[in-house]
Amino acid sequence: MGLGVRSAPFTYVAHALALAAAVMVLVWCIQFRGGLAFEDTNKNLIFNLHPVLMLIGYIILGSEAIMIYRVLPTWNHDTTKLIHLILHAIALVLGSFGIYFAFKFHNESGIANLYSLHSWLGIGTISLYGIQWVFGFVAFFFPGATPNVRKSVLPWHILFGLFVYILALATAELGFLEKLTFLQSSGLDKYGAEAFLVNFTALVVVLFGASVVVAAIAPARLEEQQDYTPIPEN
Repeated sequence: MGLGVRSAPFTYVAHALALAAAVMVLVWCIQFRGGLAFEDTNKNLIFNLHPVLMLIGYIILGSEAIMIYRVLPTWNHDTTKLIHLILHAIALVLGSFGIYFAFKFHNESGIANLYSLHSWLGIGTISLYGIQWVFGFVAFFFPGATPNVRKSVLPWHILFGLFVYILALATAELGFLEKLTFLQSSGLDKYGAEAFLVNFTALVVVLFGASVVVAAIAPARLEEQQDYTPIPEN
């Protein structure tokens, strides 16, 4: 049984929420946290690249890759498949750089690495993301499996992809919570503007992720059930 709704409205909502989340994380990292830097004596500016790249580069671009078949339903399938592959590859690369800057910040600040659940899930999620991308490339792009094999593994590819995506969303939520907890323990006002901004950004990400998942599993078009006969108009 299908959801009974088209995917299009959820793609519109997802894009609006993606824009909101991107603006909010940039405002947080630039206006409240001081900006972004690859190298700086203020190591916090290096860390700020982590949430920006993980949210905009990893989660939002990865979401676009997931929704591409619903956003462009009339395009040639081979074209959308290639866009799907490229967007996921870019998301994987930017996510890897985001993790690199977290390690760079820790190493240059004398902070231990991989001690939190957020970091464990982060490494695990991007590793699974990479495995999923390689599998998709080999099975569906080059050299490509036989049509029967592709047909049998496609549902598992979709299911595993959504699992990894939801895991990435959960990891992001833990990241927002962890960073805000550290900031509040260092004196940040628990009811101040920055705390509210971080919490609302995390809420927007949850709603965004939910919209993407529904858009991915809902059909682009609603087809009448074969056993359904419309009521005649007299």
